[in-house]
Amino acid sequence: MHEYGIAYDLYATARKAAIENKANCVRKVSVEVGKMAMVNPEQVIYLFDTIKEEDPLFTHTILQCDEVSAETRCHCGYHGSEVFVCPQCGALPELVKGREIVVTNIEIEVDD
Repeated sequence: MHEYGIAYDLYATARKAAIENKANCVRKVSVEVGKMAMVNPEQVIYLFDTIKEEDPLFTHTILQCDEVSAETRCHCGYHGSEVFVCPQCGALPELVKGREIVVTNIEIEVDD
């Protein structure tokens, strides 16, 4: 179950950012998950919620996972979302986007 490792890495990344910026709490962690990453976003959210349970920095933190569609290109010039067979030439297109998991934003609160 690689979702646990992903959830833990998201927690650790947000925690490091919060500590470096002297945050009181982390409000929201936004993540883009590529559809071809072979990850279940609901499972990642559940595991993230379990991991953060005992950390006071994360008492009310929300993990938002947005799915990103696949983008491919082919040597024939095709650029689109077909993942397995190029609709123009029948070759296997190259996956350009859609396999990554990226933290796009971490919302924190700090004392003034």
